[in-house]
Amino acid sequence: MKTIQEVAKEFNVSTRTLRYYEEIGLLRPSRSVSNQRTFSKKELAKLKLIFRGKKYGFSLDEIKEMVLLFDFDRTGVQQLERTVEYGEQKMKEIDSKIEELVQMKIELQELHTKFYEKLMNLKGEMVDE
Repeated sequence: MKTIQEVAKEFNVSTRTLRYYEEIGLLRPSRSVSNQRTFSKKELAKLKLIFRGKKYGFSLDEIKEMVLLFDFDRTGVQQLERTVEYGEQKMKEIDSKIEELVQMKIELQELHTKFYEKLMNLKGEMVDE
């Protein structure tokens, strides 16, 4: 069992972040005799999943659904099904963003070439004068 300060330090987040995750139902830390939050290995595993989900751009609602499904289906089947579904959606979003960025790069390269040529022409005209 770890205290909220230990967990915050381990995951490099504020204690407020951990309290917020508790407030929205993502975490359920235990309480010590002195009413201090304590985090079990299960809660630490949930935190790892939360931060992995955030890294890959999932919303907190999506993360919450994926993480908490295991509490309702201990086989993990529903959790994995939902995770696969959300993962496929996220990959489609990423592919779309990549296509947009590639097109943007092509357009920017074309503009760069035009502007560079115009600059060289202007500089050449200035030397000729």
